[in-house]
Amino acid sequence: MEGRAKEMIEGGSIRGHWIMLNNCHLLVNWLKQMEIIIENIQKPDKNFRLWLTTEPTDGFPLGVLQKSLKVVTEPPDGLGANIRQIYSGLTQEMLESSERPEFRSLVYVLSFFHATIQERKKFGKIGWNIKYDFNKSDFTISFELIALYMNKALADGDDELPWETLRYLIGEAMYGGRVTNDFDRRVMMCYLEEFCGDFIFDTNQQFYFSQAGHDYKVQAHDTLEQYMDAIEEIPLFTNPGVFGLHANAEIIYFTNYAKELWRNTLEMQTSDGGEAGGMNKEEYITSVATDIQSKLPELFDTYNIKKKFEVPTPT
Repeated sequence: MEGRAKEMIEGGSIRGHWIMLNNCHLLVNWLKQMEIIIENIQKPDKNFRLWLTTEPTDGFPLGVLQKSLKVVTEPPDGLGANIRQIYSGLTQEMLESSERPEFRSLVYVLSFFHATIQERKKFGKIGWNIKYDFNKSDFTISFELIALYMNKALADGDDELPWETLRYLIGEAMYGGRVTNDFDRRVMMCYLEEFCGDFIFDTNQQFYFSQAGHDYKVQAHDTLEQYMDAIEEIPLFTNPGVFGLHANAEIIYFTNYAKELWRNTLEMQTSDGGEAGGMNKEEYITSVATDIQSKLPELFDTYNIKKKFEVPTPT
């Protein structure tokens, strides 16, 4: 696809098109050529835009990064925050994609499963042997799959839901398509075995995802607002036991978090002095900020301007 990508970039720069190259991290060796292609573009159309998607990689050309506007997307930290992010992308119409009463509860189960496997990543090798890129597209496809099978069961008049089929498609085909380690696949299927079954709707015995520090149960509501209110009750900090891990598992997470915090703090620390004839980081930042501030227009005195043109109220 290197030749096709070169053709699209050059053609798009002339015609003013928007070009997107996905998964640039899979062809790091060609990115050097892409940098040359970009530098050789003369007088591009003002509407031309080049979008690049990539996972973090040390091989990405520094010249391209320096000229680019960078946007980083990553899942939020916390089980509740992950579930909240999923539901913030849903609508009431989506929750009514199936008329079966179990559908909305299954959407919550799927969101809890998605948030759980995302949260396991922060525990390092204890969570997953390999760090997998689970994302919103996995949830969306699984959501549509559940709606499809629920509607099919409703149309066929089946009282029993196809649990085995759903577990296989979600765990092996959808999310499992990213999993390359057999033990990680085993963990994922174990979650689905524990979360998906007729037992979650048992009226005689309440089902809980976990009771480690909080009662994590399946929510069954009618509106999106009710689900959002229930999600707000999830604790900010989640006990590792919710994910089936030992309490000591979070020691690794907090240790790595503290190291990263101190590392970033040290990188931001300014030096005491610059080289001969130069300036240190703090002085440079101050000069740039002062220059920007000097170019800003004078602020309007909004209050006095309104007062000047105020129309008297007739009596």
